[in-house]
Amino acid sequence: MLYFQLVIMAGTVMLAYYFEYTDTFNVHVQGFFCHDHAYAKPYLGPEESSTLPPAILYAVVAGVPALVITVTESVLFLLQYVSEDLDNREKIIVMGDCCYLNPLVRRTFRFLGVYAFGLFATDIFVNAGQVVTGNLSPYFLTVCKPNYTALGCQQVVRFINQREACTGNEDEILHARKSFPSKEAAISVYAAVYVAMYITCSVKAKGTRLAKPVLSLGLVCLAFLTGINRVVEYRNHWSDVIAGFIIGGAIAVFMVVYVVKNFKGKPLLDEIPPEESVSSGPVLTQPRMEDAMEKYIASQNPITYAEIT
Repeated sequence: MLYFQLVIMAGTVMLAYYFEYTDTFNVHVQGFFCHDHAYAKPYLGPEESSTLPPAILYAVVAGVPALVITVTESVLFLLQYVSEDLDNREKIIVMGDCCYLNPLVRRTFRFLGVYAFGLFATDIFVNAGQVVTGNLSPYFLTVCKPNYTALGCQQVVRFINQREACTGNEDEILHARKSFPSKEAAISVYAAVYVAMYITCSVKAKGTRLAKPVLSLGLVCLAFLTGINRVVEYRNHWSDVIAGFIIGGAIAVFMVVYVVKNFKGKPLLDEIPPEESVSSGPVLTQPRMEDAMEKYIASQNPITYAEIT
């Protein structure tokens, strides 16, 4: 099953790559009315000039969950480790087909793997919506720069749906046609909800009754501010941001509830298999010195040894 899951993950990453960095999927050309004020907002520059540039957003969305989950799982494992008497356990080394993996590593990779899959799935959902709808950004007419005289918009208000109606920069026009839903709102809410639910479900220590809600609501608030910033800078409509919130939050809840089962599971140290449960694969153990000595005595003087025993 591990290889099957890796294939699914690789396919998801490739599909997200084709949506994001190639022109494999053509964006739907949506028309507009002449002098439509809903699309005539000022253009504040490329995404890199935004208050929250994509590089910072993607770094936070990828780095913060990985850091929180790794640190939390490590702390929980160490707290359980020092509370258990593990010195009396016999140390075993399983050879051949591996049947034991450190529970800390397994749980951490499981939670981060599910998070990464959901993040790419969110990106695919958003890109698919943008390509299919082709909704125009609030600043579309500013970068489109249509020639209203040639289009016959001097006397009457006409509906323009020709691709050749725009005379501006093609890259800016293409980006302005992908407004619904907001990608930044979707991935920020996905990351915030996933980490918030992880903190709430995994941390059971005393004294965290208020700390967990503060951290969780703080993350959700940052994601909410990310969406508001998109509207303030005229990069998305309110409907785009709300749709992004719904998509990101729904995928995060689905991953937590139905995939990782609310991060439920046995305690970390309870997952370490005892000696008798390891039945497959040869086990390396230190030979007993008493057994070797008894065999040597028996071979030298079998009669005396038999009388002794």
